[in-house]
Amino acid sequence: MEKFVVVDLETTGHAPSNGDKIIEVGIVVIQGRVITDQFQTMLDPGMPIPPFISQLTGITDEDVAGAPQFEDVAEEVSAFFKDSYVVAHNANFDLRFLNSALEEAGLSPIQRPVLDTVELARILLPTAPSYKLSVLSEHLSFEHDQPHRALSDTLVTAELLLSLLEELGKLPYETISHLLTLEKSLKSDLRSLLEYRLEELAFEDIQDDGLEVYRGLAFRKVHEEDDTVSAITQSFGEMADQLYQKEGWLSEGMKGYEPRKSQLEMSEQIFDVFQSNRHALLEAETGTGKSLAYLLPAVYTAVKEKNRIVISTHLTQLQAQLMDKEIPLLQRILPFSFKVALLKGKQHYLSLSRFESELQQTANDNYDIVLTKAILLVWLTMTETGDIDEVNLPSSGKRFFLHMSADAEDTQDPFSPWFSRSFYQRAKKAAWQADIIVTNHALLCSDMQEEYQLLPSYQRVIIDEAHHFEATAAKHFGLALDYVSIHHMLSHANKVYEKATDELPITQAEMLIWQSLWDQTKEEADEMFRYIHDFVLSQHKKKLGTNDIGRLQLRLEDVRETKQVLVIAEMSNRLLFVVRDCIHHLLQLIKSADKQGEKKIADSIRNAADQLQTIIDAIERMFLLYDDGEVKWIEVDMYGARNAVYLYSEPLDIADLLLEHFFSEKKSVVLTSATLTMKQSFAFIQEQLGLDEHTVTRRFDSPYSYQEQVQLLIPNDFPDVRGKDNYPFIYAVCEAILSLAAITDGRMLVLFTSYDMLKKAFGLVKELTEDQDYTLIAQGITSGSRDRLKKNFQSNKKAILFGTSSFWEGVDIPGEDLSCLVIVRLPFQPPDHPIYEAKAAKLKAEGKNAFMELALPNAVIRFKQGFGRLIRSSNDRGIVFVCDDRMMKTRYGSYFTASIPDVPTHYKSTAELLELSEDWL
Repeated sequence: MEKFVVVDLETTGHAPSNGDKIIEVGIVVIQGRVITDQFQTMLDPGMPIPPFISQLTGITDEDVAGAPQFEDVAEEVSAFFKDSYVVAHNANFDLRFLNSALEEAGLSPIQRPVLDTVELARILLPTAPSYKLSVLSEHLSFEHDQPHRALSDTLVTAELLLSLLEELGKLPYETISHLLTLEKSLKSDLRSLLEYRLEELAFEDIQDDGLEVYRGLAFRKVHEEDDTVSAITQSFGEMADQLYQKEGWLSEGMKGYEPRKSQLEMSEQIFDVFQSNRHALLEAETGTGKSLAYLLPAVYTAVKEKNRIVISTHLTQLQAQLMDKEIPLLQRILPFSFKVALLKGKQHYLSLSRFESELQQTANDNYDIVLTKAILLVWLTMTETGDIDEVNLPSSGKRFFLHMSADAEDTQDPFSPWFSRSFYQRAKKAAWQADIIVTNHALLCSDMQEEYQLLPSYQRVIIDEAHHFEATAAKHFGLALDYVSIHHMLSHANKVYEKATDELPITQAEMLIWQSLWDQTKEEADEMFRYIHDFVLSQHKKKLGTNDIGRLQLRLEDVRETKQVLVIAEMSNRLLFVVRDCIHHLLQLIKSADKQGEKKIADSIRNAADQLQTIIDAIERMFLLYDDGEVKWIEVDMYGARNAVYLYSEPLDIADLLLEHFFSEKKSVVLTSATLTMKQSFAFIQEQLGLDEHTVTRRFDSPYSYQEQVQLLIPNDFPDVRGKDNYPFIYAVCEAILSLAAITDGRMLVLFTSYDMLKKAFGLVKELTEDQDYTLIAQGITSGSRDRLKKNFQSNKKAILFGTSSFWEGVDIPGEDLSCLVIVRLPFQPPDHPIYEAKAAKLKAEGKNAFMELALPNAVIRFKQGFGRLIRSSNDRGIVFVCDDRMMKTRYGSYFTASIPDVPTHYKSTAELLELSEDWL
């Protein structure tokens, strides 16, 4: 009978080599898949427990006073592990401490098979949101009463192990076989468990009907949807009334539904726009319920007219919300059926042919690649979509996935054995059959750029989060290239060439020429990108701008006449000469492959040659062709590798391109967002997008009672935000944060406009709260994605969340989790940002005011997004504290206050505002 001994330790630090000691041991024994024994003891480490460990675990010096030392319990602890598996969550940490303590006590270290539940959970629960024990326990609905206490953590890890063993038992023979070939490179000793399961499966006659096995890969069969679509018998007006009225269909399908006048009006407006074949800009404030408001007319029109409609979003969170909540709701309650498909770019879908090929190549796989392969093998038995966004891959796994996505396929050959099973082809087929296609702005713009060859044909589209559409379009009509991408493309070309040499008659001399060329290309690229890196760094003393993550930015126009740019042009020509030579050799290879009838090899070489051509096109456009209609800039990591260089180019004005290639091609484009206007005017967004005066424009007010729900506070005694030395301002901000946190008990989101200021403020607040129990979470400092940081914030009491850029929008923290929003500065784009610089120069040349026509509208829209983070439901209450008094002291400040809902506004001393906050909350 298998015996599993689960262990968890609490310690004074991270490394026994630094003298850190164990302060608590928790052990749980599992036999016969049930818990049979448990053990827990505090231990005296013989040293003070650091304050941050006491804060994390709740264990104090008083708790361990009089407790045994480790050597007193060493034999008892060691005895548990006889003839067992050792199980721990992040096993390396616990085993390192345990074996160090055992050896100090004069006992032998534990040398038993190890199961690391972090690794096992990654493999067997590939779609879990995180692999922290606290998150997994929540995800699997385990009770976890005392996180960071040894016995509580051990009991949860034991439950987790049992759950993981159950998941392992569901896997088919083929998946287990593949995992067995990967096992030797994993941290966990899974061989015996996998071999035992293979023996069981060899004699089992039961097959999972939901799985298909092809060419040794097991994957989930796709559920075929019913093709029948019922007819619509009601007018749109009748259906809208029945949907939105107090006792209507929505009230039956949604708990707590309340009719909203603005929601019905928005639905009617969109239906009218579709009927009249016009374009529209519709601003729907928070709480309008805009997703359902646009879905009803879209679904009704698509089914009634038998013409598909596309819905595009910027963020994947909104796509998920539409696909998981709003659309299934409408499918349940509407009296007719309709079909919906989600379609993303090819890079999101796993290619089964590429994955099959990668599984056969294991010689050079490092741990992360092996782990990624194991994760994908298990995920294939679960997914129907093949969409990698479902999977929680390690960061290096995400890079490796690029080689296995549908985008990396050398060909879309309809006669390929995998074609009919291709996830991407299935998604495309579903899109062709759908009434509604949900996609993202990136694919919508790629489709536009590829002359509408990617998406099924459509004439009507709804663009949600439309304030991002212009920037996304500009990126797609521009270029982005970096050294790492070039390195990957060159390495891929070499790999393809070397593979072809095994199948094609290539002479030794030809191989030597290729190797020499490839080496020379790498050297030229290295030299050129290092030179660019050094050049940008040399300009740093001229006060270059930085992006959100601290990279230096240099606009090419500012240095076009320098001798260094001439040197870069010369280096570009040298690099392109050898890249063209590489392409020439690949084209010769294609001819050879065609002669030999090796179509697959020819396609893979052609794909590699096309990739090299993108390098030529990008470098040529960036450094050798001049176009005053483009803005070009370089970014470098100041402290990164010497060739960590990023090249960018975008059209200066996207409006004419959008008008010609998009708006004039479509019958009706509806653009909607909560933030499209400045002072209730759509003029700025209309001009940015190239929409004329015939465009329908309308605002829909929020149903929330902002007068009762929000107080806007602006201090009149803060240091000048524009001062050269920003330390006095940052210190005042931090003091205000701490004073407000004492009133709101944390529950605060602080929004910054620069990462540099965020870092300084975070460091200062951390220093000032060392003896207090606030949980400080900061973007770029605390590890984890934006969603992970948000969940971290919501799950911790007295938490303060510091965010920049992406936290200004798309972050929903409803209810009492968020009571205070601090906006540190008005969100003006840095004047030295290359895009702003170029656009401002163009406006100035036209005799226009760049501040009023560009900087201010962008800042107001951004401010509205930030302001919208606080009130997410009719029950929310809170304060918005704006540290930047330009809102009240300048003439343009009124644009900010006039663009948000009418709320009580107080411009007083900090002390008065704090007193007001305390009374109001």
